[in-house]
Amino acid sequence: MSERDLVGRLFKGIDSQDLESFLACLSDDVFFRFGNAPGVKGKMAVGDTVRAFFESIQAVQHDVIETWEQPGVVICRGQVTYTRHDASTLAVPFANILKLDGGLISEYLIYVDISGLYVSA
Repeated sequence: MSERDLVGRLFKGIDSQDLESFLACLSDDVFFRFGNAPGVKGKMAVGDTVRAFFESIQAVQHDVIETWEQPGVVICRGQVTYTRHDASTLAVPFANILKLDGGLISEYLIYVDISGLYVSA
């Protein structure tokens, strides 16, 4: 599978809130940091973190605008739209740095400001 295919599977899993598909893109010892939250290490810890996030929103949709690939690294930027449980939305820019090892993501850094996500619209 190409790096581009892996990134496509990753965002498809996230946007469908399919935790198992998302986790299948990650190495067992992955390091994950979402915005300014503390980083977590290991697929199980990432699964717990992302599961809790999925439960806190109704939906998520990424529009990837650009992707850059270098050996072992994929960087992508775009806009992500979060739908809250009250059906209101928040759209913000994002950038992700994905370090790859053995065809899986070994480091996943998300740069996004979701400070307005849990504020009443």
